[in-house]
Amino acid sequence: MDHDTKIGIIVRDDLQTWQKLNVTAFLVAGIAAAAPETIGEPYEDGSGNTYLFILGQPVYVFAASAEHLQRTRNRALSREVPLAIYTKDMFATSNDKDNRAVVKAVQAEDLDIVGLALRADRKTFDKIVNGLKLHA
Repeated sequence: MDHDTKIGIIVRDDLQTWQKLNVTAFLVAGIAAAAPETIGEPYEDGSGNTYLFILGQPVYVFAASAEHLQRTRNRALSREVPLAIYTKDMFATSNDKDNRAVVKAVQAEDLDIVGLALRADRKTFDKIVNGLKLHA
């Protein structure tokens, strides 16, 4: 199926593996919450066991430097594309309230972004992530 939109997660390339996975998991939840139409149907195996819904379209995962994350954030904001963000300070918290507080405490240009998630129409998405490499 061809989708009108693309979903992307961009994680900082200098994170530890567990951090990259953690950031990706948190950020994809932001996409699902903001765009419930991206959620597919529940799964069922041949034995009748049922499984939870997952996203119904591919997710592109990119690796980027801190500089490229800021550039990507700026590109998305200039096109009014909603973003989910994860900052380095969030690794030191253990709940959503504290996560929001550490983001609120920092001016936008000073955020130490380690991950972004976005969903946009295909052309806009491609312009925003232009120059980024898919995560290996």
